[in-house]
Amino acid sequence: MSSNIPDDLQYTKTHEWIRIEGDEATIGVTDYAQHSLGDVVFTELPEVGTRYDAEARFGTIESVKAASEIYLPVAGTVIAVNSDLDAEPELINEDSYGDGWLIKIKVTPGVGALMSADAYSRYLEGLEN
Repeated sequence: MSSNIPDDLQYTKTHEWIRIEGDEATIGVTDYAQHSLGDVVFTELPEVGTRYDAEARFGTIESVKAASEIYLPVAGTVIAVNSDLDAEPELINEDSYGDGWLIKIKVTPGVGALMSADAYSRYLEGLEN
């Protein structure tokens, strides 16, 4: 399966992406994750101001196939939640790296275990073999 893996993001083994800009970051799920989930019908996301450690569960995405927990790639405090997903959860399927973003955080120093686009692509190849 060929997945869209933008070079300007970093990735986790649990299929979240992160775009770090200064001390803030935007987080979502990868194209591979949204494709595996199928049609997304609901998201459960945290409240602004909630603090999480790296790799902590911060929400759930429900699809017609299953519910999947989502994890924070790095430690931080939620500063924005994509409220558009309340009415249009399908944005995750339509544009997982753009309008389908999940949350924005203020990053706590000390980056977690992130992969480059090339490393994530190689990781996905290993899953498919």
